[in-house]
Amino acid sequence: MSNDGQIFPIVNIASPPQSIPIQEFSTHRLNASFNPKTKMRKYIAEFIGTFFLVLTVGCTVIPAAAGVIPALAIGAILMVMIFAGGHISGGHFNPAVTFAVFIRGKLELKDVVPYWLAQIAAGIVAALVAMFLVGKSGTPMEITNVPAAFVAEFLFTFALAYVVVNCATAKGTLDNSFYGLAIGFTVLAGIFAVGGISGGAFNPAVAIGAAVMKILYLRDIWIHIVAELAGGLLAGLIFKFLNPTDK
Repeated sequence: MSNDGQIFPIVNIASPPQSIPIQEFSTHRLNASFNPKTKMRKYIAEFIGTFFLVLTVGCTVIPAAAGVIPALAIGAILMVMIFAGGHISGGHFNPAVTFAVFIRGKLELKDVVPYWLAQIAAGIVAALVAMFLVGKSGTPMEITNVPAAFVAEFLFTFALAYVVVNCATAKGTLDNSFYGLAIGFTVLAGIFAVGGISGGAFNPAVAIGAAVMKILYLRDIWIHIVAELAGGLLAGLIFKFLNPTDK
């Protein structure tokens, strides 16, 4: 009590306030597994993001939009969907990215297959909707050099997954605001660089959707799926090698 009769609040300086575990607030964007109640919400978010990615592919590639429009649209929709859904599911929208995040150690094994199923289902549904909107299917790309296409898909899927695990799961880039932009621009650059060689899918869900839309031949999608999963695997392993203390 002060001299004028006012009562001061009692402050206990002996015991500092308890801190809330930091992981509750700073969970990496691609590691939303700490709350089991969010499981279905994560899968739905993955479906929505992958759906709009593949829908954009179909609605720009089937009508053969002029110039750089398809690549820009695809990179842009991926970026905004990652910003929209990243806090819910991590914003993978790509089975190869999911694989990389799992290998890196930021996704539980029990979530891998449900993520893949949501992404592939979204790719198929989006392909059907795109053909309905455009009014036709596409003209399949003829891949004449299978080794070159395989290497192209492998390299840029590795680049994409490498950017994801470093920008969106690493301690050194925690809580950054550029991760969606970095990921979207990686896809944009990859399409510009090797789209004419392999189709520039860098994503098994996109490759499957492209086959449904007849943008790619069904006989060729093994090239994409195998190369892309291999790229995701290597990205996860390289991250662990370069960041041995980042668990």
